[in-house]
Amino acid sequence: MSVPVDEKERFARLEEMGLTPLWRLRTRLQPATEAGEAKGAHQESPAVAAPTDQILDTSPQKPAAAAAASSVPARERGERAPRQPPRPSSGPAGKRPDLRPVPATPAAPAVGIPARTVDPERAARIATLDWEALEAEIRACTACPLHRTRAQAVPGVGNRQARWMFVGEGPGREEDRRGEPFVGPAGKLLDAMLFALGLDRTRVYIANAVKCRPPDNRTPTAEEIAVCAPFLFRQIALVRPRVLVALGRPAALALLGEEIKIAQARGRIFRYGDIPVVVTYHPAYLLRNPADKAKAWEDLCRARALVEGEG
Repeated sequence: MSVPVDEKERFARLEEMGLTPLWRLRTRLQPATEAGEAKGAHQESPAVAAPTDQILDTSPQKPAAAAAASSVPARERGERAPRQPPRPSSGPAGKRPDLRPVPATPAAPAVGIPARTVDPERAARIATLDWEALEAEIRACTACPLHRTRAQAVPGVGNRQARWMFVGEGPGREEDRRGEPFVGPAGKLLDAMLFALGLDRTRVYIANAVKCRPPDNRTPTAEEIAVCAPFLFRQIALVRPRVLVALGRPAALALLGEEIKIAQARGRIFRYGDIPVVVTYHPAYLLRNPADKAKAWEDLCRARALVEGEG
């Protein structure tokens, strides 16, 4: 159940995120698109309303004289009818483009990197731990070099029986100091996005692909993600969420076992076992690129449809 939210306060939060026009448009178009959204979600394709540039016709209008002339058949004007240009193909020359739907990506038992970095016995042992033992193991972990520069490990936070689970990249400076994920500027934006959905941190579970801060806030390596992966996999098994939201490329790598580009992965529903995975931008990226906040909002709406059983 969502947290009761005052609509004026929610609107103010959306306005801070630059999403107020999108919110209004979605509200106005909801009755017309509801059936199409529900049907499309079952086909593992985008389940939210199309972006505004796909809904509204913003193409320049023809001048009146040109429009009138174009209504007269070319043969009557003594002109030769123009040839239709060939339909562009996205594939190699001479081949038809592959229009088959992209299958959902199954979850990998370990991240797709060299097997030497994965300890099967350690992973099997971690897979049996309860919450208390798991968090103690995370805090005491020295399995990769990141432990040498951390102030403390950051296991995760939130509702351990949540329907939503968000997976980020790794702790930053403030998270390393306080021992909780997403408490810096990116965390404030994530809180605003949750609030817009009628959620807060008591209704979701938040974790990271790696539990220790990489030096200078650099992106964690594939090897570091693989060493930490058993911790994340066990957290997912204990929470058993209805949807996983991957915030950024490292989180997607940890969940899907492959490198992806967020811009290309958006709009697709991936799978971790039988749990749907929605990929979107990390809040830190959105702070640097605020124009993409509306895209992240679409992704969250897609995830909400899955949680509510519409996908």
